[in-house]
Amino acid sequence: MIDLDHNATTRPSPAVVAAVTASLSTYWHNPSSIHRAGQDARNQVELARAALASLVAADPKEIIFTASGTEAIDLAIRGSLASLPHAPTPPVVVSTAVEHAAVRDLLGHLATRGQIDLRLAPVSRDGIVAPDSLAPLLDAASLCSIQWANNETGIIQPVAHIARLCREKRVTFHTDATQWIGKEPIDSSSPVPDLLSFAPHKFHGPKGVGVLRVRRGVPLAPTLLGSQELGRRGGTENVPGIVGAGVAAREAVAFLADPSLRTQQAALRDRFEAAILAAIPDAVVHGRAAPRLWNTSNIAFPRLQAEAILLMLSERGVCASAGAACSSGSLDPSPVLLAMGIPPELAIGSVRFSLGRDTTVAEIHAAAAIVIECANRLRASFECSAPNPASRTSQSPIASPHPSHRQSDSLSP
Repeated sequence: MIDLDHNATTRPSPAVVAAVTASLSTYWHNPSSIHRAGQDARNQVELARAALASLVAADPKEIIFTASGTEAIDLAIRGSLASLPHAPTPPVVVSTAVEHAAVRDLLGHLATRGQIDLRLAPVSRDGIVAPDSLAPLLDAASLCSIQWANNETGIIQPVAHIARLCREKRVTFHTDATQWIGKEPIDSSSPVPDLLSFAPHKFHGPKGVGVLRVRRGVPLAPTLLGSQELGRRGGTENVPGIVGAGVAAREAVAFLADPSLRTQQAALRDRFEAAILAAIPDAVVHGRAAPRLWNTSNIAFPRLQAEAILLMLSERGVCASAGAACSSGSLDPSPVLLAMGIPPELAIGSVRFSLGRDTTVAEIHAAAAIVIECANRLRASFECSAPNPASRTSQSPIASPHPSHRQSDSLSP
């Protein structure tokens, strides 16, 4: 398989697997126990906490472990809101329509229940928030939540500028940094978000662990009561997962220390896009001219559906996604692309390809050839099955809204 779906998850590194396995058999005691075995487990948790703090330029005491990146987001948002003084009107929360569903759905739920007054900052065709349009919205806000890098397009938001604006207006700023951490470094000399959430499985760590960095002095009420994590998140810590996350953090620090590695992988991404655009001139790379993560490419194939492309790619050994992995089963256009002003007929044919730090030149060449072959074959199938005056009942296998309506030939190897 050629894995071009690294924004969904990454393979745990051999060192992470070894550390998790060893921890399951050696450090299985409760880290809250006061006996020696429990304290040995506690020491492993704290070593991992220090490693993750180093990765995000934080103090170890600012790091909270959760069970997932989604829970870290939930704690950041709900915990911030719960720490606000009671007021007769719901607090104003500022966000965007291009957030990951973990943020978008939570804020929508709270707004529907009347618990917040949600206000969305406009974004450009590239999905970038304009600080000038954001500033007025912050005047009445208590919380702002804007992701650092988009999980579907790789578009990077001006987080340092937003953090500065929020600091000036005394608005708590949370960023979903799930796609940023482990791929790009944090500049500790620039203003940092008050709350930063991420998941180690996005940079070769294990699943089942999330991390929330809470800047010192930022109020945050626990949403899961308990004595663990300094009273900020209850529940016995997942020691093996946390140990693995610490190993992944140390490996990520080593990767980020050499900028040429990211430049090299960005060149592979650009080569992949160039090959596809040369063979399919009407394909569209979303946000191509905007600041993007080095590993992400979201390409629209006009007149095709992403689902059909993905199924054919999978048959040929290429893994990719349509939008976020958690919603890849949906036949609807990506809400993120629609919010960017992308026409629905183009959004529904958009596929996300995301490289890893170990993606090779050979894999990129092979994947590009397979993508081109699949797109051309699907288009040919579409054209052959297009209605004509003699047969108005013919249906396109690409446009079919249900899997049972597809022609098997369009999906065969």
